[in-house]
This record gives sequence, structure tokens and C-alpha cells, in this order.
Amino acid sequence: MERKTFVLDTNVLLHDPIALKRFEDNDVIIPLIVLEELDALKHRSGELGKNAREIVKYVDSIKSKKIGDFNQGIKLPEGPKIKIFLDHKDFKIKNFPLPLDRNSNKILSIAYNLKAQGERVVFVSKDFVSRVKAEAMQLESQDYESLKAPYKKTYRGIKTLETAKKEIDLFYKDGFIEKPNEVFMPNEYCILKSLERSSAVCKFNFHSKKLEPLIDYKKSIWGVYPLNVEQRCVIDLLLREEIKLVTIVGPAGTGKTLLALACGMKKTFDESVYSKILISRPIIPLGKDIGFLPGTKEEKLFHWMQPIYDNLEVLCQFSSGDTNDKSVYEWVMESKKIEMEAVTYIRGRTLPNLYMIVDEAQNLTPHEVKTIISRAGKGTKVILTGDPTQIDNPYLDQTSNGLSYAISKFQNQKLYGHVFLDKTERSELAKLAVEIM
Repeated sequence: MERKTFVLDTNVLLHDPIALKRFEDNDVIIPLIVLEELDALKHRSGELGKNAREIVKYVDSIKSKKIGDFNQGIKLPEGPKIKIFLDHKDFKIKNFPLPLDRNSNKILSIAYNLKAQGERVVFVSKDFVSRVKAEAMQLESQDYESLKAPYKKTYRGIKTLETAKKEIDLFYKDGFIEKPNEVFMPNEYCILKSLERSSAVCKFNFHSKKLEPLIDYKKSIWGVYPLNVEQRCVIDLLLREEIKLVTIVGPAGTGKTLLALACGMKKTFDESVYSKILISRPIIPLGKDIGFLPGTKEEKLFHWMQPIYDNLEVLCQFSSGDTNDKSVYEWVMESKKIEMEAVTYIRGRTLPNLYMIVDEAQNLTPHEVKTIISRAGKGTKVILTGDPTQIDNPYLDQTSNGLSYAISKFQNQKLYGHVFLDKTERSELAKLAVEIM
């Protein structure tokens, strides 16, 4: 295979701090401009600052081993040869069509120059506009493909099987059914249907290799009842303490956050299985960042967590049976058993015996999701909810976001369960909006 020269944009290294190791037996060029941008970001808080620090430290560690110099290239144990391209004051490129008034164009100029010298250059960037510029100059360009998962083929967590009515009858009689010729993921749900219109909903038990009934609960969960089969499966996943990680995907109005919160209230307030509910959302601003809002951290977070407070009020009203009764809501908030936190502040914590909900997880990178899940202490259950078709992070898409990536990596694990919700139950108007807009 022909050796390639990959020129990396800054956003690639910020997206994946170990990207340098992933280019096999090829040359990887880090423009000095990229290192300068990383150096400027390393003092920032949050994921960007952490990743910038991690990359700078890693590059410094390579240099300190004295196994070569970056001008000639240093070969990593994983295969790639790393070079740092130093900008010179007299550096000029003939026929380069873009002004060198911004860093993105300077990085492109380096790729353009290397191609002019006869190298097979590939420009790698998470930025679509930069890739378009590269292609306009006949430069080969590509998105960073590692840490991606195909969204259209995403594991849905539920399958439907046609079977004989007698098998469904036996399932109800014996409390289980075996399907040796079918392949199931751990904790996958199955809807059995017959031509006689009888049906059953069951869950695959990874240990017994049998399809078994869902958890039977007699009452509503804080006033909430499942409105469709998918919601019934979600509730079953959320109530099972042996399943430590749950992902719930679906468009707006399918009940992702409400169901996760309702089951958390049951397990924390009613059954005392968990000591606290921790709810977090990524701070991805559509306008000004959280730092521009007045007040303490809690007062700033209130605006970002408003959808959570809205769901809490709904559950408290449902459970009390009185839409004007605020006493249950006040009791819940005064109990100190519900904590709101920005994703930024979860890093470094150890979180034992918590019921943790991470809402809007599609706006997180794979590394951020890894950081969150790895914070889980003994007895903690983590729930990730989101919709990969609605992403506000400019460098993520349906395939590269942390939620989709987590689903692809965990689907074979016995501690994990997933359900894709596709029926909007919020209102007829919300359902219509999802369908036609």
C-alpha cells in the first residue's frame, strides 16, 4: 500500500487526543500553527482544554525520549511517523489561491506545498468548509473517521419476530421461550407476533439464553404509564439494577427524559436503591456561553436545566394528582436527593451509588462520554439520552457523536441496554412537526 502523508487540522486532535497513533504506517504532519492553537487552548477549562493539554504533553513526551527529531520524523510504536512542519518567514507557495490571513488557510497551504513536492497528501479535518476548500484545490481531504459509528445501522434494542400462536401461548404459560436459531444482543427486547394477532413482549436473558417476561409493576411510576411498547421496554431497562448503562435514543417528544427521571424517582425516593439522582447536560450554547449569565454556578445552571425542572414538575403533579399542588415538588427539591451538574464539572469525581442521567448526550464527544461513564462508582447506574439527528456541536454529526459511539461499543455487553424510541407521544402537534418538518 502506498505511503500517505496526512496533514492534521487542530480540530482532529481536539476531537481525539490519541489520533496521532491511529494512522498506521504513514507520515503524519503537525503544522506548527496547530501546536500554537493547542498551546493557546490548554489553559481553558472543559474538554477542549483537557484534550489540548493531553496532546501537548504527549508530543513533549515523544521528544523527551530522544528517539529522533520532529524535522526528520519520529516513528511511533503504533506505526505512524510524526513530523512537525515549521513555518518559515520566507515561506511562499506558488499558485496557492487563498489568502494567508487565517490559520485554517495556512494549514491548507502546508498540505498544498507538500503535494507540490510530489507527496501523496491527505488533509484531515472535522471542519466541512476546510475540506471543501481543500477539494477545490484538488487536495485529497477527508473527515476524521475514527471514533465513528454508522447511525443508519444503529442497534435499535428491539426486534420483531413472527412466530406461531402456540409458542406465544407457551411463553405466557411457562414464563420463557427459547429461540435457538435467532441471534440476540444481551438485554435485547423482542416482540413476538402471530398471524392470529396474538403477541408478547419479552427480553433476552444473556445468562439463560432465553426470552423472558418484562418486570411486572402494578402501579404507575410517579404517575407515568408507558404509552407504547417501546416505552414499556425503556421502563424495564431503567428498573433493572443489574443493567448499569442504558442509552435511550429518539426524536423530540418520545419521552426519553421523562421516563428516565420517573424511574430514577422511583428507585431513589420510593425504594432507596440509589442515594441521589445526578442530572447533567452538556453546555452547548446557541447564544452566549454560561459564563455570561449572572449569578452563582447554580443560578447559571438553572437556565440550562430548565427542561429537567419542567419534567420534575410534571412528575410531581402526576404523583400528587393535583396540578396546582406544589408541596410534592418542594419536598423533592428540599430532600437534596437531586443534583444538577454541568458535564464540565463531572471530570475528576467518583460517583458511587447514584442514578445518573446525562441528557442531550448527542452533543458530547466520544471522549466526553467515556469520561462520564468512567466516573461511575460502585452501584451507580448511568442513563444517556439524546437524538443524534439534532446536534448543536459544530464538529459532531450523527456518526461521530459520543452517544452513537457508545451504542456501537457497548451493544455486546451484558451490563448494557438500549432502546430506540420512534413514536412521539408529547402531543398531536409535536408528532406532526416531527413527521413533516
